[in-house]
Amino acid sequence: MTRELVLHDWLVAGIALVSGGVAGLVLRALMKWLGRLALRTAWSGDDVIVDALRTIVPWSAVVAGAEVAASALPLTARVRGLADQSLMAVLIVIATLSAARVVAGLVQSVAAARTGVAASASIFVNITRIVVLALGVLVALETLGVSIAPLVTALGVGGLAVALALQDTLANLFAGVHILASKTVQPGDYIRLTSGEEGYVVDINWRNSVVRNLQNNLVIIPNGRLARTNMTNFSRPEQKLSILVPVGVGYDSDLDHVEKVTLEVVDSVMADVTGGVPDHKGAVRFHTFADSRINFNVKLGVSEFSDQYRIKHEFIKRLHRRYREEGISIPAPTRTVSLQHDGPGAPPSLPHQWETSPEVLADRRS
Repeated sequence: MTRELVLHDWLVAGIALVSGGVAGLVLRALMKWLGRLALRTAWSGDDVIVDALRTIVPWSAVVAGAEVAASALPLTARVRGLADQSLMAVLIVIATLSAARVVAGLVQSVAAARTGVAASASIFVNITRIVVLALGVLVALETLGVSIAPLVTALGVGGLAVALALQDTLANLFAGVHILASKTVQPGDYIRLTSGEEGYVVDINWRNSVVRNLQNNLVIIPNGRLARTNMTNFSRPEQKLSILVPVGVGYDSDLDHVEKVTLEVVDSVMADVTGGVPDHKGAVRFHTFADSRINFNVKLGVSEFSDQYRIKHEFIKRLHRRYREEGISIPAPTRTVSLQHDGPGAPPSLPHQWETSPEVLADRRS
């Protein structure tokens, strides 16, 4: 100390600390008010910035009050220097945490805007947050007078051992980065693996990919496996896709009339049903002379993969009703069976024939 502490010094230091705390509370309330205003805007970036400032601004006021209190006390140069360095390091750590939240939030907003879904690829968010925090810690240590050169060297040597111990984890990490960088799979895409797993990609994090199937269950797939396997991405190059519905009509049907009626049903489904593509041009393609009917495929358009079930449901209902109104038959498969009972002592009998469907024949046999 340069002189003895007096009551005035304690009063000034106490007033400075209390003022810093009160200013922090006032600024925190102000940040909450700004946060409510930011929620009313369409841009999500201001929400992230205000949320980060909600932490750094009040704590900066507290640190400023502590700095004024330290300057009011008659401290030695060494103690004063340690106090200044400590307060500066605290401020750097607070700023680093706020910066990490801002940058990570902006990365998440950009990823969500590019993919068009609420959830984003958290792998980039986590990598960004770790990089910012690491830089902030290094700057804080340098401010405290700790040499970071030996620390960086030790981390480099130890990093090799860690990399060898975490080969699978690092392989999944880089596989996830490769998947997102190549844009083969993005959050929101509907994919199907050759092993049978399928669903919407919810997130791609540092270790695995999260897929939500149509039963609303989560399927966890390691990034390395996702990068190596064959898959079908139903959302690339666009979400709209075409589906085929098999139909069959009797041999006595007028095929031109069948085609005309079917296309009218297709147009009505595309225009009225949610998930249809109004500008889709339907198509009817006859392809097989089957045993009891002529088979053909009907081409329908859907906005995205899961809409196909609703579209098929409505199309089959409307087509069946329209065929009944137009007198177009959809025959069931039939089979002619001849039974002849000839045995020792049995009188000769003529063959008995039935023309029936396989279902009815199975019931009779049982």
